[in-house]
Amino acid sequence: MAIPTLIFLILLLHLLFASQPCHLILTSAVDGRWQLLQTSIGISAMHMQLLRNDGVVIFDRTDFGKSNLSLPNGKCRNDLSEGALKVDCSAHSVEYDVSSNKFRALMVQNNVWCSSGAITPDGKLVQTGGFNDGERRVRVFSPCSSRDCDWQEIPNGLAARKGYATNHILPDGRLIIVGGRRQFNYEFSPKNITANTFNLPFLLETNDKGEENNLYPFVFLNVDGNLFIFANNRAILLDYVKNKVVKTYPTIPGGDPRSYPSTGSAVLLPLKNLKMADLQAEVLVCGGAPKGSFAQASRGNFIKALKTCARITITDPNPKWVMETMPLARVMDDMILLPNGKVLLINGVGSGSAGWELGRNPVLSPVLYRPDRKIGSRFKTQIPTTIPHMYHSSATLLRDGRVLVGGSNPHAFYNFTSVLFPTELSLEAFSPTYLDSKFNDLRPKIITPKSMSGIRYNKRTNIQVVITGKVAENLVSATMLAPAFNTHSFFMNQRLLVLGNDKVTICGNSAYNIEVTTPSTHNLAPPGFYLLFVVHQNIPSQGIWVKLR
Repeated sequence: MAIPTLIFLILLLHLLFASQPCHLILTSAVDGRWQLLQTSIGISAMHMQLLRNDGVVIFDRTDFGKSNLSLPNGKCRNDLSEGALKVDCSAHSVEYDVSSNKFRALMVQNNVWCSSGAITPDGKLVQTGGFNDGERRVRVFSPCSSRDCDWQEIPNGLAARKGYATNHILPDGRLIIVGGRRQFNYEFSPKNITANTFNLPFLLETNDKGEENNLYPFVFLNVDGNLFIFANNRAILLDYVKNKVVKTYPTIPGGDPRSYPSTGSAVLLPLKNLKMADLQAEVLVCGGAPKGSFAQASRGNFIKALKTCARITITDPNPKWVMETMPLARVMDDMILLPNGKVLLINGVGSGSAGWELGRNPVLSPVLYRPDRKIGSRFKTQIPTTIPHMYHSSATLLRDGRVLVGGSNPHAFYNFTSVLFPTELSLEAFSPTYLDSKFNDLRPKIITPKSMSGIRYNKRTNIQVVITGKVAENLVSATMLAPAFNTHSFFMNQRLLVLGNDKVTICGNSAYNIEVTTPSTHNLAPPGFYLLFVVHQNIPSQGIWVKLR
């Protein structure tokens, strides 16, 4: 071949590749990192909760047959409910130990399918409802250092049948359980002594015939002590003590549903400026499916998911939704508050609806939402996973700042062959960019207080850290994160408080003392266990457990 011809071909190839997406460059430029932790934990992670011992309780359901993990020591469970094995010697729940990357089988006695939960002030996971024999049950898991603890059951712990309900911890430490399938009410755990259930007509009003679109309502404790409750495409502020609606919020522009099965997700954005008298609280709702998507998907027509988010200041006297556009349309997304105040959108599909076999086009790339930036610059796409996390997936933030992700079972039973999207039993972790080693000199390391320390309300507290790099004192802040219960694209009881810093003092040898003021009221932060982080230039420390009381 003549040299001029060879040069021409090389130039032509160069131009050709320059006009195409360069996957190597794209991958290296996109933020984040994925790590496969376990190829199989034996069950599909439908529900997930981080505990104060850094264990993660994970569970699925009990009425589909055997799982891929046996119960220990010859244990078996008898089950008379429809669809279940009469004698089942397999596990449907596990505890995953973060530090050792190991897991062990747990034993649930009844069906926890589509249930709800929250961590109580004493650090126990109180888990409520489910299906069939589990729909009135309350279950308690008390974390232990010996790793031999297991589920405890409370028969008839609920007044009403509760599946697809939402739980939240109240300022007095009780648990409220809101909604559920054909349950247009709320109740308390432990049971209220004056009444068992309290009617909530809003849940009936938001129920779309044939589709519902109001299950697993988004519930947040407002800074005034009332509950913000979102279902379908609108919200109310409820005085749950008086059973009175004190504010009705406008419908999200466009009117499309955001609640199960048109499942979007929502977060209470980080609470800041906690000393201000007129403290603001904002809610962000993202994703979902257009009205009618569930019915259309049931007929094999998978409508594109919603690509919008709606943000509202719920404390505003005249609140209005502000619309934003995501980089990727998404239904069945999860929204996770990160220690530095950013929001991670993860999991889900690009078309269809929640429900068995009703989702298509898995969305593999997480998206970072930066709430303090101007509209139009808040979203940033992250590096994709290779594992679809669709219907019945879950996730949780870990103390080290990683996000644990598992599950995906869009089938009525476990199905690993001859299907578009096999049942997923793996666990993986997403590491946001702030965990990159290039930020190690900016990353604080908390020296004191020690993990599991107690802190009091409205008190000056000293946090000592080591930061080896140059410190920007005005960019040092402490944050407190409540561990959330995740299932069906919603993190119940998720809450991040930005304590800021009152004063930073240099102590020498790269050590600094950070003075902060703890939350002043139970309305701001219900009592219980929180993860405490120190953030420097958007780079968080590892968290430590503290108990607010």
